[in-house]
Amino acid sequence: MKEHHPQNYDDIINLPHHISSSHPPMPLAKRAAQFSPFAALTGYEDAVRESARVTLPPPNLADDELELLNRQLQQVLASPAHQAAITYFVADSYKDGGRYETRTAVIKKLDNPRQQLLLTDGTGIDLTHIVRIQPV
Repeated sequence: MKEHHPQNYDDIINLPHHISSSHPPMPLAKRAAQFSPFAALTGYEDAVRESARVTLPPPNLADDELELLNRQLQQVLASPAHQAAITYFVADSYKDGGRYETRTAVIKKLDNPRQQLLLTDGTGIDLTHIVRIQPV
């Protein structure tokens, strides 16, 4: 049996790097792209990013908070401009929970049968999703 000796590459270690005279060097982007078919678990990073994305629970306001919210809404509706900064819950379309948005808008009307606040731009916000209304 032959004895195995590790190579130390002394015969080539100090040679200059070969540069072809007939082929231009490959750009780094193309060099990296040639290995992309070997990327393991395509889409894995997106799945990890999605599962790590934080969503918040929908609002669950206490009675006194609901009363304050109702007074603020009545104050805005009594003003001539009907303009307010509204903070409300927006459900996530991919996972449980969602996020809270604040936008300044003009309120068109309160739709009691649908339990929605209708804005002049056609948006309807469920009353149960609103957490704050501030007159502007």
